[in-house]
Amino acid sequence: MSGGLLCYCRSGFEPELAAELGERAAAAGHHGYADTARGSGFVRFPVPGGDAGALSRALPWRRLVFARQKLVLLDELAGIDTGDRVGAVLAALEPRAAASTGRGTGFGSLVVEHPDSDAARPLAGLARALGNALRPALRKAGLLAAGDDPRLPRLHACLLAGDHLLLATADPADASPYPMGAPRLRLHREAPSRSALKLEEAFLTLLGDRERERLLRPGLTAADLGAAPGGWTWVLQRAGLQVTAVDNGPLRPHVLQAGGVEHLREDGFRWQPPRTLDWMVCDMVEQPRRVASRMATWFREGWCRQAVFNLKLPMKKRWLETRLCLDLFQEEAGRPLELRARQLYHDREEITVVALPNGR
Repeated sequence: MSGGLLCYCRSGFEPELAAELGERAAAAGHHGYADTARGSGFVRFPVPGGDAGALSRALPWRRLVFARQKLVLLDELAGIDTGDRVGAVLAALEPRAAASTGRGTGFGSLVVEHPDSDAARPLAGLARALGNALRPALRKAGLLAAGDDPRLPRLHACLLAGDHLLLATADPADASPYPMGAPRLRLHREAPSRSALKLEEAFLTLLGDRERERLLRPGLTAADLGAAPGGWTWVLQRAGLQVTAVDNGPLRPHVLQAGGVEHLREDGFRWQPPRTLDWMVCDMVEQPRRVASRMATWFREGWCRQAVFNLKLPMKKRWLETRLCLDLFQEEAGRPLELRARQLYHDREEITVVALPNGR
């Protein structure tokens, strides 16, 4: 098999990613079907006889909600000789080696990985060993740059079993830069809760470097709705923002003691600020459409300039619910906004949404 897309996702969310890919592909004029199995951690979208590159361009990675990573499939190697995996990969890439006439026709880097699933995690050691053996062999064949070159396509080898792997390529400008599409952040010892990792990942992956410099700087103002015990407030506080933490529950004492935080014991769904804030963030456990509607009110009333909020998804029809919530938010916000939505690595049964004014 060759051709099509290979996308990674959170294990258990393969049906949601498959539905998203199918719907978005059809809307772009690329009709096909998704091939997956629940719990596998990945989805394939074949385009037999079609143009996988065109399909990839029609589905930009940053617009996909449930895809951690988006790759273009090159080949599937099944039943390979486990004593010569390197040889099997080189043989599959031989046409490229024959066509390679100099710099710019090979790959800029190599990633050997496995899906983030219970079945595939034991392959982590093999992935490291195969990567160490494969890199010098690819360089010798003229297929891999001598040093990592982000201007060239990236080669991915995704191990499904000891004798089974998928070869794929990524455009560095249209794919996650992280192995398996997941930034592995460490929980700071002073973080009030693990939820801090969600907001850190949202800022890291859904904002660009320049956006973070401009939008997360000392002196800006923010509200954290449903703040207790203070994980998201703590992230904003560390960036130097002045935070109003709204929750009837308590915050961790060290968050308040560090300064720059006002704690209001009020209902985050009813409270409104006395003036326009730079940021509003919300990680409240509520029905997703209710959250989307309330978040839209903040923009319609001019209470904030940008926001980050989570939508807790139901157990069924989660892609449909995602579309309905995002459409509802856009309709009720009453102004043009840029939405960036993704199921982050540190999310669970939810997605994270960043809303910014258009043109940011």
